Amino acid sequence: MAGAVDVQELRRTYGPVVAVDGASWSASAGTVTALLGPNGAGKTTTVECLEGLGRPTSGTVRVLGTDPWGASAAHRARVGVMLQDGGLPTTVRPLPLLRHLAALHERPRDVDALADRLGIPDFARTSVRRMSGGQRQRVALAAALVGSPDVLFLDEPTAGLDPHARLEVWDVVREEARRGACVVMTTHSFEEAERVADHVVIMAAGRVVADGTLDGVRGNRSLEDVYFELTAGARR
Repeated sequence: MAGAVDVQELRRTYGPVVAVDGASWSASAGTVTALLGPNGAGKTTTVECLEGLGRPTSGTVRVLGTDPWGASAAHRARVGVMLQDGGLPTTVRPLPLLRHLAALHERPRDVDALADRLGIPDFARTSVRRMSGGQRQRVALAAALVGSPDVLFLDEPTAGLDPHARLEVWDVVREEARRGACVVMTTHSFEEAERVADHVVIMAAGRVVADGTLDGVRGNRSLEDVYFELTAGARR
């Protein structure tokens, strides 16, 4: 399948700091891509460019064939974004927020069913600012999913979740891929990548040091062993 997400020779600098240094990779519809790397590797900067929140210094990024920087509202409606922190209004309760977001889309998910799936009714009377970190994660994920997007960007979607909720989110992510969505998720969890991902991209020092199917990247070793070998080499 043609890449729903395509990154070619992406370079992003902030003054003298090179955050991403010539990264290239792509992700297809119906798959989950795990983007791994140590802090400062360039993962978040890459995803921000794909979300249209940052502009490449050079190189190109395309989402559904479109440059996300300055993309139309119609294009943005096809893309779901879950930020690790922030992005939600703090004074509202989750169900009114999700119903408002659903009303902005042509083919929204059933809000009540989605909320039930993510355990949101358990804290439905709590405003966002009074929620725990894990509760906010669930609402942020629901907000990203409610428009039935063709591409999903999830920034550490299970951070702060208990083990049961983590398993539930993994199931939801896999269901989105089976529905045909292209899912790109950043993670620091090797277990998460091995349980959920079809495709793995490992970054270090702003560069891609591994890119391929999960089995192709790890071979007959654990993903953790491959990761530490590749990222340690990139830091030297």
